[in-house]
Amino acid sequence: MARPARYPPGLDSERGSAHACLHPLTPNRAFVPAMPADPSPPPYSLKRLAALPANIRGAFYVGLGTFFLVLMAALAKHLGETLPVFVIVFVRFLAGLVVLLPVIWRLGFANLRTGRLGLHMIRGGIGFMGNLALFFALVHLTIADTITIQFSRPLIMLIIATVFLAERPRPKRLVVTVLGFCGIVMITRPFGGGFDPWTLVALSGAVFATLVALCIKFLARTEPTMVIMFYFALVTTTLSSIPAIIFWETPTLLEFGLLAITGTLGIAGQSLFTHGLATGETSFVLPFDYLRILYAFTLGVIIFAELPPAWSRAGAATIILSSIYLLRTEQKEARKAALSTSRSGN
Repeated sequence: MARPARYPPGLDSERGSAHACLHPLTPNRAFVPAMPADPSPPPYSLKRLAALPANIRGAFYVGLGTFFLVLMAALAKHLGETLPVFVIVFVRFLAGLVVLLPVIWRLGFANLRTGRLGLHMIRGGIGFMGNLALFFALVHLTIADTITIQFSRPLIMLIIATVFLAERPRPKRLVVTVLGFCGIVMITRPFGGGFDPWTLVALSGAVFATLVALCIKFLARTEPTMVIMFYFALVTTTLSSIPAIIFWETPTLLEFGLLAITGTLGIAGQSLFTHGLATGETSFVLPFDYLRILYAFTLGVIIFAELPPAWSRAGAATIILSSIYLLRTEQKEARKAALSTSRSGN
């Protein structure tokens, strides 16, 4: 008896049963994976992850992706002490593209055809501007303050998701998101004295990041994750090369190594973050990006000796508790729905 074909593991294997037999790069073309000589079941941990609701899986991907991105930001802040920001941004994008090319080569460049090239270019342009603003802010502000300022965007995205994406967040999600924003206010303390104009640069990065997330949501409706990643890396590398050539300073061998790691972390983090947004509802998944604040505080203390004040710690606690409450509420609702379905089936 013929053995059933197994869908190969990949970023698009969790899109649902409608894509179970489709190519991981082109969702409209049939794909027959090669049968391994001795197929074995996936690890138990992966089976448990795949069995979770889409929103929970999306939250997991976003949380892990944001950790990689904060680690990338810490390396960029360190490199910014000796290298121009334009060079750091360019090598970060170039390294990400280099990491991605072998995967594309194995799957085939022919599978990168897209009918939404314009939207890919728009997303890449916005992403380039957002990264440029973020890296400049990282060099001139503390890593905790820079990352925290980015969190004006979940509230913006919640409004956009409700108005333009026809997503209707439950009242609990809305309340928890607002509480998370209150935690941001505690950290930034706009009521305190002293104003640093670089905070406006960080804020503009948050606006660009919100628009990027919106572009991802639209692209994910028809474009596989790998295609989204490739065109983002290609467009951002091309755009960032222009100012990098003008302000070029040759890095040392150690700096080249750190830049390569920065690029690798960036592409890995962006991949997980993109897949998380595509997997779950934007209004539910995006608030888990608040974990980035905890990561930033921890790395700031360990690497840069930046000890957050009491207000910052209180704000971070508010944000983290809000995110945990949101996750537990979703899990309870999922269990109730499963129990109800089981009872109705009996």
